[in-house]
Amino acid sequence: MTAPVPGGEPAPGGEPAPGRVPGSVPPVRALCVAMPALNEEKLIRQSLQALAAQVHKDFTLVVVDNGSTDTTTAIVADFARIHPAMDVRLIHEPQKGTGAAADTGMRFGALNGARWLARTDADCLPAPDWTLRIVEAFDDGLEMIAGQLNPRLDEGLGRASRWLMLLAVEVASFFGRIRPGNKGEGYLGPYQMLPGCNMAITAELYLRSGGFPRTSIEDLHEDRALSNSVRKLTRAYALRRNVVVFGSCRRVQAWGLPNTLAWYADHRFRPDHVDIR
Repeated sequence: MTAPVPGGEPAPGGEPAPGRVPGSVPPVRALCVAMPALNEEKLIRQSLQALAAQVHKDFTLVVVDNGSTDTTTAIVADFARIHPAMDVRLIHEPQKGTGAAADTGMRFGALNGARWLARTDADCLPAPDWTLRIVEAFDDGLEMIAGQLNPRLDEGLGRASRWLMLLAVEVASFFGRIRPGNKGEGYLGPYQMLPGCNMAITAELYLRSGGFPRTSIEDLHEDRALSNSVRKLTRAYALRRNVVVFGSCRRVQAWGLPNTLAWYADHRFRPDHVDIR
């Protein structure tokens, strides 16, 4: 495992660019997977195991610790020691926020040799063929891929509840296309809902689009912002339903489905505590 410190090359405005230490970081593989993590000791080991079980194993995993105070980083370090053939990097982003952490991980890959970037989260389980299907989609000419997000099967939800959640995702995707905030001048194609925990993009397009905004989840849904930025640059993006990630339902269990949908719909529901663990 390599554990570089983010920062180094100047970015526009003179600030260090996240995720880059010139001359000190071994190049990453063609596909680089970014995984933001904050106090995920309960679930991250399962996520790491799901990535270790991928059919297509030629990828680098970059875990971006976003200020964990539990054993998250120790679990990642132990996992990397047990799986020496897997290219695992652990880096740190002190600026709290899913946007900031995800951007640091994606830029680490883009600035250190990756051709393609993917993202999942530390409470998710990518299907065994996840990375394989991502590479196939890129080989088909796509520059950005939105994957299929399914509820995890191990969190106690019944079949009816899981189907209701899948339906809710489809409804949210439909309303995203007619949402006024996703319309306007300059878009080359229709809005595509982009699950932050199941997406991929070429490194070149990520940098050209500006990437994930370095925001906190309370302020902005960074996946929506990236999707809208990409739509102004290319039409080579699409949903691939065979790119599957099983996501945690813990927000739904904590808030209920209506409030969870309202949270993702422009933060119409604003709880006091958003980091459900």
